[in-house]
Amino acid sequence: MDIVTAITGASGALYAQRFIHGLVRAGVNVHLVVSPLGRRLLHDELGMETVDPAALAGTPSHTVTLYNYNDVGSKLASGSFLHDGMVVVPCSSNTLAEVAHGLGDNLISRAAAVTLKERRRLVLVHREMPLSPIDVNNYKALSDAGVVLASANPGFYLNPTTVLEVVDFVAGKLLDLVGVRHDLDTRWDPKVKRPPMAVI
Repeated sequence: MDIVTAITGASGALYAQRFIHGLVRAGVNVHLVVSPLGRRLLHDELGMETVDPAALAGTPSHTVTLYNYNDVGSKLASGSFLHDGMVVVPCSSNTLAEVAHGLGDNLISRAAAVTLKERRRLVLVHREMPLSPIDVNNYKALSDAGVVLASANPGFYLNPTTVLEVVDFVAGKLLDLVGVRHDLDTRWDPKVKRPPMAVI
């Protein structure tokens, strides 16, 4: 499989890292684009001085290819490049607006526009609350166009006890949405008894 993955400047770098980690573990080819504010996000939240595909993958990997954000002549910008879906994680409101309005002056928004026109799966992991009226209108336009809007809202019915378990719930859902098998603990099973979460 080939999955286009984009990181933009909304809080939630760990979601991106765990999603990419899951892709690599499943043997998926990851085509990665990081916006300038996405690079700052990786620095601020994960301590990365530069975009490090090995650190994002959780292991040295030859299946993660990094593309230039400004290269709208890249193969990712062409409908002739076949892939199995695109995920923007996390997705800023700025990128949400660019995709909703069909802009394509950078590789992330251009690749998203191509993904839509070729009728491939596009998942936007918007990481913002509360939503502005403009965000709501953009959600409507994107949903009507067939985009999967998967806001980073973890479930708590598995009684997570660590931040990583909360993050992996979202990462596992994203892997499900692009058809990638994983072993993250995300499935509800009423037969499994779990200890209650600690209450502060």
